[in-house]
Amino acid sequence: MHDLTYRFAEVRKASRQLLAISEPQIQATLSDLVELTMAHSAEILAANQQDLTAMDPADPKYDRLLLSTERLAAICQEIKQVSSLPSPLHRILEEKHLENGLHLQKIAVPLGVVGIIYEARPNVTFDVFSLALKSGNGLVLKGGTDAQHSNAAIMGVIHKALAKNKLPVKAFQLLPAGREAAQALMEAVGLVDVIIPRGSQGLIDFVRAHSKVPVIETGAGIVHTYFDESGDLEKAKAIVFNAKTRRPSVCNSLDCLIVHQSRLADLNEMVEPLLSAGVEIFADGESFAHLPKNPLIQAATPDHFGTEFLSLKMSIKTVANLQEALDHISQYSSQHSEAIISENQEHIDTFLQQVDAAAVYANASTGFTDGNQFGLGAEIGISTQKLHARGPMALNELTSYKWVIRGNGQVRK
Repeated sequence: MHDLTYRFAEVRKASRQLLAISEPQIQATLSDLVELTMAHSAEILAANQQDLTAMDPADPKYDRLLLSTERLAAICQEIKQVSSLPSPLHRILEEKHLENGLHLQKIAVPLGVVGIIYEARPNVTFDVFSLALKSGNGLVLKGGTDAQHSNAAIMGVIHKALAKNKLPVKAFQLLPAGREAAQALMEAVGLVDVIIPRGSQGLIDFVRAHSKVPVIETGAGIVHTYFDESGDLEKAKAIVFNAKTRRPSVCNSLDCLIVHQSRLADLNEMVEPLLSAGVEIFADGESFAHLPKNPLIQAATPDHFGTEFLSLKMSIKTVANLQEALDHISQYSSQHSEAIISENQEHIDTFLQQVDAAAVYANASTGFTDGNQFGLGAEIGISTQKLHARGPMALNELTSYKWVIRGNGQVRK
């Protein structure tokens, strides 16, 4: 524990140097990281294979753990996008001149030292580093044992890019994968400014309950899509299929389809592509009666609602009107992403106004809840809370602010 505390102090001290580096230095480092990642891709993928071998392919986390040449290429594109974005630092958020002659500016500054506790997501190591460097923050990473070989290989490449550009390597550190490291990080008051957990609801709840350091929750996604009585069936088929099957293991994937009872006759056509993709469906009484007999379709139990499946599974809930849909979402939502499929503008406006979530959609897939898709570059996570940041957290969300006051001898009476 003492050794880890020393490492936190190292990160804090080294991170002060980040305030003095130039934007060209940051861009050169990220460019070198892209080149080094591709040059060392065989090593990274070999390390990833070590982690994959130890995990059951049926585990919902397997897809999140998996790296490939294509995924590394996509990660590199995200790093390039982060590099090309405007710096979030030194932005003047507010400015005013007081009657007494004082000149006030509210200026964006780094959060300081950011701790990330995450599970089997080695891409997070790349994402959060590029964002932290661009926003001037030191970084302490605590990955899970499931991805320990992958994370170590990635961090080795990151340190090579930093060293090549003479930037402070000690400002970005990967902790051991054991639980002791997580406990030490959560107790690093005064050394770490904020902790952001990324992973299951269980992980997020644990960090929130035990951390003495402030926490920004990147919550689990219990995601609904409501098919309104005026919804376009062709749009609905495409949206629901994409939201459920594109990447079922991610937090913006669909968990519960809510159907207006007047559209139950269209349910067979809507679920046919889902069944072809192997999606297991848990239907409530009314929808179950309208669906064909199929081994993939089962009667829902109460536990099937309010569940983040993270796999090719989903529930169906029948409602009599928009208000019932809103009530169901209010009861079970994790306030991540929610959608309505409707051609009724009044219903759309009501839904977008009344649903309490970080991202609300009309006639589009919830799969778009992503920092890169929002044009923000890679994301540090998707915040479902309401303090500091909400939704995809990217560069601007990794800053705080300070007031800068310039005077000419003024004193307060």
